[in-house]
Amino acid sequence: MRRPGVAYFFVAILSLLALVSLGYSVSQCSFPKADTLTIFIVFVVLAVFAEVYATWVPAYNWEISSSIAICLASVFILGPNLAVISVFLSSLLSELLLRPNSDDSSGMAGLVPIAFNVSQLVLTVSLAGLFLKFLGRNSLQLTEIDDFALAIAVFAIYLVLNLTFVTGIVAITENKPFFRSLGSSIRQFFMQYAVLCVSALLLTALYSISVWHVFLALFPLTLVHISFRGYVKLQTEARNTFERISQLLDARDHYTAVHSMEVAELAVKIGREMELGQREIERIDIAARVHDIGKIAVPDSILLKPGKLTSEEWDKMREHPVISAELISGIEIYAPVADAVRHEHERWNGTGYPDGLKGTEIPLIARVIAAADIYNALSTDRPYRKAFSKDETIRMIRDMTEIELDPDVAAALLRVLETMPENEAVHAPGTLRTEEA
Repeated sequence: MRRPGVAYFFVAILSLLALVSLGYSVSQCSFPKADTLTIFIVFVVLAVFAEVYATWVPAYNWEISSSIAICLASVFILGPNLAVISVFLSSLLSELLLRPNSDDSSGMAGLVPIAFNVSQLVLTVSLAGLFLKFLGRNSLQLTEIDDFALAIAVFAIYLVLNLTFVTGIVAITENKPFFRSLGSSIRQFFMQYAVLCVSALLLTALYSISVWHVFLALFPLTLVHISFRGYVKLQTEARNTFERISQLLDARDHYTAVHSMEVAELAVKIGREMELGQREIERIDIAARVHDIGKIAVPDSILLKPGKLTSEEWDKMREHPVISAELISGIEIYAPVADAVRHEHERWNGTGYPDGLKGTEIPLIARVIAAADIYNALSTDRPYRKAFSKDETIRMIRDMTEIELDPDVAAALLRVLETMPENEAVHAPGTLRTEEA
């Protein structure tokens, strides 16, 4: 990923502040007692393992780790100073273990992510711990109701700071609106963070009994982590399976497989241009990639017919969005987009199929995919015609606005097309029927 100069400056400032915080924390620490040293080592080791085996969540394009519970527990149990040192060691070790396996691990390109990831965690823990210090507390025992209130406040500070730093670098490098992205991230990840906060409270409560009781909390924490990884893996495999089925259509109709991928890429650009949330954009992507999967049930005699279809054959062809929706509706990751897949061929004026929906009755995701689908059809070579030029395609899209296309979606598509190179308007030859365009 290209990182503009402001991103390097942002990381440099974070790194400088983290080094100052780390230096101060080291200067304020004395050699810990045996129990404290034991839990310090345990937390460092656990945090490293948690980061190394963090779970990538495709739906959010984000990684979440149970090390959040370890970081919070470190603040509550070890106190702010030792917690900063613990987080620095664990995050640095995990980065050194993970970074050599990444595609972006050499020179400055490898150092910048390490500096950012370590610095933002050190600063997050430092500032959360500073709140405790400001209130005259060096640790929490969770024996009084006030302790729980303070723990929740520290959690809130940790949540906001962690997501602020991460959202900030994403906003800089990908030119995304910061506050909109931050609000979306907090909404999307609040429940995961809250569960991990409860795990941190459990670790803290057990430590008040003895250091060895902390190990009792490791089993449920590990179980939650493994279960979440298994869930995400299952959802990812389900998505990959259906996308492979779509790609298998390549053996029958090369256009369909290539078409679905290109429609997905353009639909995502339209969604971003409309400033839709990340979750909505992800749904657009997964729906577009399988929106024609129902064509697997269309006979070759119809799907590959070089001439004009009869009315009976068109009736059969128009069944494919219904079949597509039925195929994916039983899979959890696709359930929210099944309606969008069913109604992708509906039109703004109600002349589409299968249900003749019109206007905002058509799901927004379906309207976005329809716009991308139509553009792809117009800009693709056919056996009976060449692809329309970019200018011709833009004119035709304008003519379809408020007739076949949602005006807001069409406007976003046209803005995307203004920045699209001319050669992107030409694709491989295909056999898509004109009525489907």
